[in-house]
Amino acid sequence: MSHPFLKLVLGMALAFGAGVVAAQPKPPADKAPKVDEKRPATTDKPLGMENAHAMCIGCHGIPGYKTAFPSTYHVPKIAGQQPGYILSALKAYKSGERSHPSMRGIAASLTEETMKELADYYGGGKK
Repeated sequence: MSHPFLKLVLGMALAFGAGVVAAQPKPPADKAPKVDEKRPATTDKPLGMENAHAMCIGCHGIPGYKTAFPSTYHVPKIAGQQPGYILSALKAYKSGERSHPSMRGIAASLTEETMKELADYYGGGKK
């Protein structure tokens, strides 16, 4: 295959691909999701225990893990903590008394029952 022919085929493919992307219609403005930055961190659907546990081990289950948001610090190990401490910490994050952004968002998605289950799990030797 000669170079000019290859360039022609490649050029046509790129032009056709760009036309397909450009031809996709934008969704109507009234159907776009509304952004409300001042609403409280919450969710209507409770997460299952499996999902809640997965959120915890994503950071707290990695030995020596350090996070870089909002600043670099060592993530504490929660396995073996007192269940009452874990429960009160989660409630404080949910209420905004504690202010770590990631933990506040996670705690906001948890029901009180799920918080109790997590506290019992991590504080009760079931790890």
